[in-house]
Amino acid sequence: MTGRLIQVSGVIVDLVYRVDAVPAPGTEAIVHGFAIAAGGGFNAMVAARRMGAAVAHAGTLGTGPFADIAAAALAREGIAQIGARLSGCDQGLCTVLIDRGGERSFIAAEGADGVLTDADLARVTPGAEDWLLLSGYALHYAGSRAALVRWLATRPPRLVFDPSPVIAAIPEAARQAALSAAHWITANREEGAALTGLIDPGAMAAALAQGRPAGGGAILRDGANGCHIALAGAPARHLPGFPVRAIDTNGAGDAHTGAFIARLLVGDTPERAAHLANICAALSTTTEGPSTAPDLTTVLAATGTPPAAPATTPRQATATTRRNT
Repeated sequence: MTGRLIQVSGVIVDLVYRVDAVPAPGTEAIVHGFAIAAGGGFNAMVAARRMGAAVAHAGTLGTGPFADIAAAALAREGIAQIGARLSGCDQGLCTVLIDRGGERSFIAAEGADGVLTDADLARVTPGAEDWLLLSGYALHYAGSRAALVRWLATRPPRLVFDPSPVIAAIPEAARQAALSAAHWITANREEGAALTGLIDPGAMAAALAQGRPAGGGAILRDGANGCHIALAGAPARHLPGFPVRAIDTNGAGDAHTGAFIARLLVGDTPERAAHLANICAALSTTTEGPSTAPDLTTVLAATGTPPAAPATTPRQATATTRRNT
């Protein structure tokens, strides 16, 4: 493997509350556990790293206690920070509520992660074998949107676009800039519906794959049902999920995306990459925490396939947490 995953989107810090249920307006949740951990854009990079990929973060880090948590987590996972450091601004935060069923709800606000300039993006110089990853969150933030739209107009190569849950709130011009530039689009069911107006996940994947470059396409992630993958100009194919008992779905979509890109980097077909991404995402839900993607050896063991050579992938690190339970 000679290429890298370069993530353009920023990292935030999660404030994770384990609750009985998301509270109704005017009521209070019963909290059973709390953690602070690097999350958001961090999760896809961790998954790719643990699946054996070299990873670089081109998003902005701020200064302050939350930025320090993000920087330490990146360093511990062996993820190179190539983006700028912004003084006088801390990292953004996301309040995450995990209910008894393992489902998660978010409330987020950006910080330094929501700032990108033309100069910052000029430093993103991908090699011929690199893949780029962009989240819709970065297009949603006013402090990074304009520079990103100009950058996307240059058609950066081998771009994977994850629309994110805020896709419907992104201005149309910015949304179209990302969709036009993307080599691959990977979205969950709600995001796919917002982008296509369709109901059937296979039809969503096929619609999103239209107009992709040769070798590109779209993935429609469908939770425990696995995913639907469509290559440009071809019908969608359903790849079943890997059965597990999920206890925490936070970060599972990002784990899928990171694993998918990592396997493209080693030359897997998109179908094989998506199959292994299904397993990686499913296994990530069996452990509490926002960055719980398994390593390559664990994923291959779940398929019954031994690694082709002695494992050289990064060990699975414990997510950065401060617990008060």
